[in-house]
Amino acid sequence: MGDDMAEELTETPLKTPRTFLNFPLINDFDDFCADIAILGVPFGRAYSVDGMANDQSLAPDHIRSWSTLTEIEMTLNNYDFDLGGTLLDGKDINVVDCGNVKSSLVNPNEHYDSAEQVARKIFAANSVLIILGGDHGVPIPIMKALGVLDKEITLIHIDAHLDWRDEINGEKNGYSSVIRRASELSFIKNIHQIGMRGIGSAKTKEVNDAIAHGCTITTAYQLHDIGMDEVLNSIPDGGTYYLTIDADGIDPTIMPAVLAQTPGGLNWVQLHKLIHGLVNKGRVVGMDLVEITPSCDVGNISMIHAERLLCNFIGATVRAGYYNK
Repeated sequence: MGDDMAEELTETPLKTPRTFLNFPLINDFDDFCADIAILGVPFGRAYSVDGMANDQSLAPDHIRSWSTLTEIEMTLNNYDFDLGGTLLDGKDINVVDCGNVKSSLVNPNEHYDSAEQVARKIFAANSVLIILGGDHGVPIPIMKALGVLDKEITLIHIDAHLDWRDEINGEKNGYSSVIRRASELSFIKNIHQIGMRGIGSAKTKEVNDAIAHGCTITTAYQLHDIGMDEVLNSIPDGGTYYLTIDADGIDPTIMPAVLAQTPGGLNWVQLHKLIHGLVNKGRVVGMDLVEITPSCDVGNISMIHAERLLCNFIGATVRAGYYNK
């Protein structure tokens, strides 16, 4: 497979800067090689016609483009107190942006199929993958691609909602079904769900199904009572982890750009502890940040926290020695 196939899988983001933190754009996945790969997956599987191109589909490029080149230069090169140094700690770390997975009007399944193909190539290269969504359906093909690692995966899920619906309007791969679909993958052995609160699409049956499956569910209120350190202690050490973050799992005071604004979510200090704690427990092979709705943002508050979250994840993996040659 050559460049023609690569062009079929991803496309260049439209806005300037066209990549996250102006990292190099790579859209050829033959002999792929990178330490960290960033990939936009804009489109989930819709429950209705009007949901096919939702506002969340604009988020990957919005996250990339909201900072100026001057701000990006500072993010890359100035001292970051969240990390104790510069983002990449002066090390030769190869970070690339793979653009956005292409979609097709003729075949709606193509977007997920291409996302899975790209993710498989990235995981097979032992690269850490960062997904920019898109609604919460987009991690479904990414989680399927984790099978190429041939490892037992512990899934960490941050969300206001349980996401255990089997289907809605006949669609089984939409944003309310992501954790049920994950539970069906033989290599995902443990699921920790953190931040649940309020009312969502879950019925009592879905809650019972999650409990019966063996999910460890920590509501937002339990988290606030016991603290993130105790939640991290409940996650086995030395594992291989995938982290999926629905932006509405974060409190709307710092992440207002979501459709389901629900009081009581994770605060920044808890997110910081989660990222750094999880990265240092074992190896986090990938993460996604989904369900950001740019039109709902207030004064770029959500973009500030999204970038801080992604930078903390990148910087933490560097300092944990993930890329030591």
